[in-house]
This record gives sequence, C-alpha cells and structure tokens, in this order.
Amino acid sequence: MEKEDQVQEYIRENGGNAAFHNYINDFSHIKDPLERRRLALEKIDNAGFSWRSVYLIIVAGIGFLNDSYDIFTISIALTMMTPIYFSGENKLSYGIETWVKSATSVGAVLGQIGFGIMSDVLGRKKVYGLELLIIIVTTIFQACLGTAPGLNFAYLLAFMRLFQGIGIGGDYPAAAVITAEFSTTKWRGAIMSAVFASQGWGQVLGAIVAVICVKAGKSDINVSSKECGDSCKKALDQMWRVLIGFGAVPGAMALYYRLTIPESPRYSLDVQNDINLGTAEVSRFLAGELGEAEQEELDVLRKTGVEVDNIDTTQKKASFSEFRRHFSQWKYGKILLGTAASWFILDVAFYGLNLNTANVLKAIGISKGKTLYSSLLSTCKGNLILICAGSVPGYWFSVALIDTWMGRKSIQIMGFVMLTIIFAVVAGIQDTKDPTHGGISKFSFALYIFAEFFSNFGPNTTTFLCSEQFPSRFRGTAHGISAGIGKVGAIFSQTVIGYYVNKGENGLKKSMGIYSGLMFLGVLSSLLINETKGVTLEEVAYKFHGDIDPNQFIARNGEQVEGSSETEDDVHKLA
Repeated sequence: MEKEDQVQEYIRENGGNAAFHNYINDFSHIKDPLERRRLALEKIDNAGFSWRSVYLIIVAGIGFLNDSYDIFTISIALTMMTPIYFSGENKLSYGIETWVKSATSVGAVLGQIGFGIMSDVLGRKKVYGLELLIIIVTTIFQACLGTAPGLNFAYLLAFMRLFQGIGIGGDYPAAAVITAEFSTTKWRGAIMSAVFASQGWGQVLGAIVAVICVKAGKSDINVSSKECGDSCKKALDQMWRVLIGFGAVPGAMALYYRLTIPESPRYSLDVQNDINLGTAEVSRFLAGELGEAEQEELDVLRKTGVEVDNIDTTQKKASFSEFRRHFSQWKYGKILLGTAASWFILDVAFYGLNLNTANVLKAIGISKGKTLYSSLLSTCKGNLILICAGSVPGYWFSVALIDTWMGRKSIQIMGFVMLTIIFAVVAGIQDTKDPTHGGISKFSFALYIFAEFFSNFGPNTTTFLCSEQFPSRFRGTAHGISAGIGKVGAIFSQTVIGYYVNKGENGLKKSMGIYSGLMFLGVLSSLLINETKGVTLEEVAYKFHGDIDPNQFIARNGEQVEGSSETEDDVHKLA
C-alpha cells in the first residue's frame, strides 16, 4: 500500500517527466464527463498516421495473414494427401471433400458471432489474442494427424478445421473493432483496409511455401500418380504437414502483442463508463505506451482522477434485449441488414471464384503435368500468378483510395457493378471453344483475374469495415453477425452452388449467371449502408443510432449549450 500511496501522490502532482507521463493530469482539470470524453477521443481522431498506426496494422494484420494462409492452403494440401489417404477404395467422395473444405467456414460462423458478442460483453482486450491461440493450437494438431483402424482421417481433419475456423472467425470482429477504435479518423479506412489486405500476403506466403515443399521433394515425387510408392508417399506426407504446420508460425509471432494490447478507450468510456481510465488510456496510447498497463497502474488511474460532475452518461449495456430493441427499429435495422446482406452476397461469389480456380488452371493448361511433381508445381505457380495479378493489387487499390478519393460506399457499389458485368460476360462467352486451351478462352481467364481484382478493390474489403457503421456498445456484435452471415454465403457457395457446378452440362456457365444476378442484388443492399469516410465513430453513433454525441452538445447541470437544442433530459433519453 505504501508504494501505491506514493504513486497516487505523485500522479496528483502537476507535470510529469520522461520516465513517467502524468496521464491523468492531461484531462483531470475538466469536470464535465462529456467534455472530458470528447477531448480525449478528439486526440485519437485528430492524430496523424504514425508508427502507432503501423503497429496496429502489423499486430492485427498478421492474424489475417494467418487466417488466409490456413484457409487457402487446404486445397493444395488435399492434393498432396490424395495419393496417401484418398486413393483406390478410400477415394474422397464429393460430399466428404466438400465437408473438409467447408468445415473452416462453418467454424468461422460460430467464431464470428461468438467473439463479436464477447467483445461487447467482456471487453475488447479480454478476447483479443484468444482467437489467435485457438488457430495456433488447432494448426499444430492438424499437422500431427495420422491414421488408425478406428479413425477416419478425412473426418478427423474436418473436425480440427472446424475448431480452427472458430479462431479464424473470431479474428474478424476482434481485429476490426480494435483497429477501428484506435485509428485516427482521417486514415481509419486505410488502416483497416491494410489490416484486411494482409489476407493477400497470406495467400502469397501459402503459395511460396507450397512451391518450396514441392521443390524439396522433387526427387521422390517426380513420378506419375500410379507409380507413387513408399518414398513418394513419405515425401508427400512430409510436404503437406510442413505446409499446414507452417501456418502456426505467423500467429505465434503476434500472440504476445495481442494478449498485451491495452483496452480500447472507447469501450472503457462508452460501455464501462470509466471516465478516468478511458481518458488516461488515450494519453497512454498517444504517448507510445502500446502495451498492457500493470494492474497497480490501472488501479491508480481509476482512483486519482478529479471527480466528474454527477451526470449519468452510461449507455445501456449490449444485452440481447437491448440489441433486439435497437435494431428492430427500421432506421437502425436497415444498416445491419445492409452490412449482413452485402457480405452474404459477396462471399457466395468470392468463394465460388476460389472453388473454380482449379478448374480454370486445368482448363488453360497451367496445372497439367505428366508427373506429380510437375502437376503440383504448375498448380502452385498458377495460384501465385492469380494472387499477384488480381487479389493483391485489388486489396492495395482499396488501401490507397478509400480515404483519399473514393469512400467506402462508392468503392463497394463500384465493385458490385463491375462484378455484375464481368460474371455476365463470362457466362455469355463460356461456350466459346479455344482449341489451344480446352474450352475456356484466354479472354475468360483475363476476366477471371479482373473479377479477383474488383472483389478486393470492392466489397471484399469494404464489408470488413462494417464495424464503423455501429455504436461502441453494439460494434462487436453487429460486426460478428454481419461477418457470420457472410460465411453462411461461403458455405452456400461451397455446398449448393459447388455441387451445381460439378453436376450436369454447362454448370460453370450457369453458376456465373447466378453470380451476376447476386452481384446486382449487392448493389441494392449497399444502398442501405452509410458513408463513413471522414466521420468520427462518435458522429456515427449520434447521426445513425441516436447515441450521445459530445461533439454536438455538452450538458452541464441541465443547461442548454449554445448552438444546441438538447438539455440534460435529452441526454438521459438518448442514453
């Protein structure tokens, strides 16, 4: 207690020094809680792009790099597994193969909704890092799976990917909310888009690791699939385990920084109603204190602030009943409908594109080969070409333009319009025969690359920014629901439409027609969301959700503030 008393006495003193910044005294002279909150958040909103922004991008982005790596490496890993576990009588049926590929998406739905709710109920910090820990553990377990008389390898693999999907899904609301609430208003869109763009680097990393594995096993797998003996199967077994297991490395590098990230000041201020701690955490963050505060320091920060005026600024907690009451009103519910429907529509086509990647590569002759080595290597290189030509540039066009030229809504609508046109054209020319490339034209392949580009320079990026559309008390839950419904679209694409594509004549042509129609519906659903470019999160809460906005008024003892019609009674009604 003696040490704590000394620290409290010191922190009450004016000033501070290089060794100890007096965080409380940055705002302790302001007794009005709304004004104190406004000034604290204004410091975050008006901060420029700095190394703190880079820190956020790296810590949150590594998680998305990890997610993307784990999701998209399973396709090539299954190709490596086939001669070992799924040949002859054990050949994978379409249903089991689809379940293995879609298990991650099923888990992601649970993770997105579950972690979204927990981030609002328990706090951002308490759940941030937990999802990455789940991914690391399940990745290691997958790399160690084997066969036994009483176990079915395919189902065991799918089971582990289901739990891995929970961690991957949990990363969406956790990272999005943390990044949004710590970002400066001017560059919030670019920072969040850069985090999401890390998915592209995850795909690139997966393709590179796959190429390295295939190259390393060349001497053993440079045979036809029918001639794959013990040494060939051993090499393939080592290759897929390394490919899958490497997915734990990026997450392990970022785990410590996620577990020690400070609580979001907006959660402390708006949900916990902890004025002292929330404003102090703002100063800690802007002063470069990016790690977790010690418990003793937190206790001191809570106890040493000057008493605020007795005005109730507490927002109603994010309970199920309050969430339902709020979003059952059309003026608020339409926003959630717009974000969720747009994400669902986008993921149907986005995952549909990735379902057809192998078909496209095979049709244009890229993935053909006389031996397992040549076939695997050409497939890996083909994937790398598609990613580098379409996906990665699309992500970074969004990062560059979302805060400088185009807004979120305009990029999303533009992307949906372009995808509507591209899919319609591909469906229209799908019967065109190219004698060189077995039924799909070079023009179709070029359109496929453009579809990848406008998915990412479009709704695949902007739907991730949907957490900006909601107030602090519902931000995690609303984002989680929107993302979860999006993954339902991915499951629908992988199961229903995927089956449709592989069944009957002209399945690919018909599916492209369906995607084109869905993209047009995406244009309509995008009209329900709001433009948030250059708008603070507090202005979003006030303008679009009727929550308290201290930038519009400051209530003091029931007196009206000049330029405002609100009184203290109005503040209580909004709260």
